[in-house]
Amino acid sequence: MLTRVFIIRHGETDYNAAGRWQGILQTSLNETGRRQAQALAQHLRTQPLDAIYSSDLIRAYDTAQYLAQGRPLSVISDQRLREINAGVFQGLNREEIQRTYPLEYSQWQKDNHFIVPQGESRAQMQARMVAAWQEIVTRTPGHSAAMVSHGGSIRYLLLHLFPDELSAGRGIENTSITTLERDGPGWRLAEFAALPHLHR
Repeated sequence: MLTRVFIIRHGETDYNAAGRWQGILQTSLNETGRRQAQALAQHLRTQPLDAIYSSDLIRAYDTAQYLAQGRPLSVISDQRLREINAGVFQGLNREEIQRTYPLEYSQWQKDNHFIVPQGESRAQMQARMVAAWQEIVTRTPGHSAAMVSHGGSIRYLLLHLFPDELSAGRGIENTSITTLERDGPGWRLAEFAALPHLHR
């Protein structure tokens, strides 16, 4: 009995294009992001989906809504699928963060348990992602689901599930599809951060 989950990063926003850290800020898809989401939905239109889960942040939720079009499904929103709360880093680009918060940024780089001022740590984000994942896959044995989330959140979920398979440098681009499958005791990484809908 095969269970398949498509883990998808949301479409592009203006903050993505400008290299600004969004965290849990409510940023909307830009025109490129909407086109990406439409192409994603078209690519997956023949894939049966029994459920669509999404972060409640609008950039992810709107991406998920494109997937739901034409299907008898409502998007299930879950705050635990949010991007990391990057606290005082949010809204800034990397150079601005390094200049304004050099000590905090240094700690952030070295320690997954460092809590960004007014935010959370990578470890906290990973724990909530794993908890959400475990609930989602318990609900959908033998079925297919889509889960729309964020680059950092997806990476740390995958690092939990496949600690020996992923290198930190591999990119998770906007609307990329990571496919996980299970027909026995363990999950396998069938496809990582694929973009077939954007490279035709």
